[in-house]
Amino acid sequence: MRGLWLVIGFFLLSASAGAEDDVQFVVVADPYIELHTGPGTGYPITQIIERGEEVGILKRRTDWFKVRSPAGHEGWANRTQMELTLQPSGKATEFPSAGRDAFDERTWEWGVLAGDFGGATTYAGYGSYRFSRHLAVEVNASQILGNFSDGWAVSANIVHTFVPEWRASPFFSLGTGMIHIEPKAALAQTQDRDDQTAIVGVGISSYLSRRFIVRLEYKSYVVLSSRNENEDVEEWKAGFAVFF
Repeated sequence: MRGLWLVIGFFLLSASAGAEDDVQFVVVADPYIELHTGPGTGYPITQIIERGEEVGILKRRTDWFKVRSPAGHEGWANRTQMELTLQPSGKATEFPSAGRDAFDERTWEWGVLAGDFGGATTYAGYGSYRFSRHLAVEVNASQILGNFSDGWAVSANIVHTFVPEWRASPFFSLGTGMIHIEPKAALAQTQDRDDQTAIVGVGISSYLSRRFIVRLEYKSYVVLSSRNENEDVEEWKAGFAVFF
């Protein structure tokens, strides 16, 4: 388990080191742009950035952009004003439509999947928060329905997306969690089990349209059993998700 957490730590350091490389800089060409405290006109204006100043674009949420001023102030500017900015080279700035571009810059993701867990049927839900375009933390909860036993599993995972700009983006995950197994009545003499798990996974998330994603994934579980030997379990799942 120590090695697992060392790898997770490496991913965290790599992502934070590369976060600044994703910042796009533009120059204000309008007399000024207004920065709101949140992505909407209902949020108060706290900062004005004047013509000629360069700002960094940190993230996008539909038609609102989180930017950083030269003085280090951060806020949200709407797309109408951002489209009037210029690139450092002097060319006009262009922003793709919100749908596909929002997939690249999504922060939250929620989904449901179904598949096979070691020969049993499994149904799962997950929630994900992205720290950067490449790195996210994800929480999963699964219901397992088998012929001889039922159960549930929960886990927390670090997810690394290799090429986030691709419409179909491959990812790798590392995580740990707990699994609970309840034998059915015919096997009442067998006790319920609660074991820790170590998890490695790969998969692909593909943008469909609007805010919908289709997701396919494979995970390999090592069940750290309280008995003499650990157990290896394979899981395949597919499903859909929405992002924000």
